[in-house]
Amino acid sequence: MENLLPIVIGLLFGCGCYLVMRRNIVRVLLGIMLFGQAANLVIFTSAGLTPGEPPIIPAGETTITGDHADPLPQALVLTAIVIGFAVLAFALALVLRAYEKTGSDDLDTFRNSEN
Repeated sequence: MENLLPIVIGLLFGCGCYLVMRRNIVRVLLGIMLFGQAANLVIFTSAGLTPGEPPIIPAGETTITGDHADPLPQALVLTAIVIGFAVLAFALALVLRAYEKTGSDDLDTFRNSEN
């Protein structure tokens, strides 16, 4: 599992780079979304994987004993997923409005329009 995650992260960054360089604005947004997911995986992987270990203190104890998962990366990734989804929804609404206004989703059309 730990050897597979860097490959997946590299694929996500590679696909994100490919999509960001397109002229279609929806593909650019999808590329940015892939960048965000790759960054989330980097944060999650850098904390170390401890499968099967809870990130919480057991009931009745005041300290963590034994193996445990670090809850900070999980909280950061969860927050980043929620914020990323909200930003993507807002960006898609802006793209939809721009498409309605210009009739195209090509970035060169946006550059040349003054409406």
